[in-house]
Amino acid sequence: MASAAEQLAQNLNFSAFSKATELKQRIWFTLGALLIYRLGTYIPLPGIDPQALADIFRQNQSGILGMFNMFAGGAIGRMAIFALNIMPYISASIIIQLLTTVSPHLEQLKKEGEQGRKQINQYTRYGTVVLATLQGYGIAVGLEGAGNVVTDPGLFFRLTTVITLVGGTVFLMWLGEQITARGIGNGISLIIFSGIVAELPSAIAGTFELGRQGALSTPLILGIFVMAIAVVAFIVFMERAQRRLIVQYPKRQMGNRMFQGDSSHLPLKLNTAGVIPPIFASSLLLLPITFANFSAGQGPEWLNTITALVGRGQPLYLMMYISLIVFFAFFYTAVVFNPKDTADNLKQYGGFIPGIRPGERTAEYIDYVLTRITVVGAAYLAFVCIIPEILISYAAVPFYFGGTALLIVVSVTMDTVAQVQSHLLAHQYEGLIKKAKLRGGRRR
Repeated sequence: MASAAEQLAQNLNFSAFSKATELKQRIWFTLGALLIYRLGTYIPLPGIDPQALADIFRQNQSGILGMFNMFAGGAIGRMAIFALNIMPYISASIIIQLLTTVSPHLEQLKKEGEQGRKQINQYTRYGTVVLATLQGYGIAVGLEGAGNVVTDPGLFFRLTTVITLVGGTVFLMWLGEQITARGIGNGISLIIFSGIVAELPSAIAGTFELGRQGALSTPLILGIFVMAIAVVAFIVFMERAQRRLIVQYPKRQMGNRMFQGDSSHLPLKLNTAGVIPPIFASSLLLLPITFANFSAGQGPEWLNTITALVGRGQPLYLMMYISLIVFFAFFYTAVVFNPKDTADNLKQYGGFIPGIRPGERTAEYIDYVLTRITVVGAAYLAFVCIIPEILISYAAVPFYFGGTALLIVVSVTMDTVAQVQSHLLAHQYEGLIKKAKLRGGRRR
């Protein structure tokens, strides 16, 4: 089976792609959905003075506000209807998953399979609406206190702003679910991915323009791009790294025939959590501070102090960022991979790890190995996300395409390409089966 899969993978070409009708429909649906998202990032909120908003954003774009704008695909700088992006949904997911570990009701729903997951997703949607409402109201109040940004401040502006921003977030949440179900790849990740990629050309052009003006030296610009290429190569290597546990199956007798025992392996990814830890960490750091930035230093003194301490590139910000990445790396790995369930499945089918007793001991061994490789995975995530942040902050480089963005872009690209290849392989398998049936019918 493995050799057949490898042979099919080698034969994947444009001819096979042209015949995969369902795959093409999924790709076109995904592209159309992302195009709708990008159009929404250019539709501004009503009652906003674009020039005054651009002046305020220009003063804060080098900090956390600029990083949030990167995830939102430029919607924050234009204060578009998708300014909140998908971040309230991610924050709600964090809260629900944390509550799952302490709430017996949510824990029971998680064990109920598909029906339980639907109920948990419904709670996440309700939480998204609540968080988006609070954040939308905070943005409306912040815009009114930011100077001459709002042309007609008052209750009506706040109401329309909250309704528009909440509606935009709910629409993006629905759009992401549709991409996941009817398109290619994970919809939520692709929405964030498309926002980052859309802002990349303008960031590169701005960097070259600063080099032409002499604000940045040529060696520094070359160093930035060399660093980006090296980080991409490192991410690809680490994302493909895995620890393989050997699994053996005993001899089996079926009728009068004796089948030899087979051996396989249980792959444990070095980074089981994927891009979730940096996204979760960024959302928790970005959302509370974003509102303070809109006040342009006119807020309470304690809020301005916190904003300064947790500013991008500050030691406290870097420490909190690393701590959150490490925490969510372990937390999300525990959510998506259950060693006990894996050990029970191996025992059910007669598989065992050599030298380890099936059942509870196998679960303990898998958890032992998974914990140790997650330490390496968490260190890798923290390194990739922090090193570019330090270089950008202390080298005064106005190029925000740092480690977190590169990690999201590379990981989402690899996952999407893997899904495309899976669809092509399935299509070619179906073609081979149909040909075999036709040949069998002709022989009869």
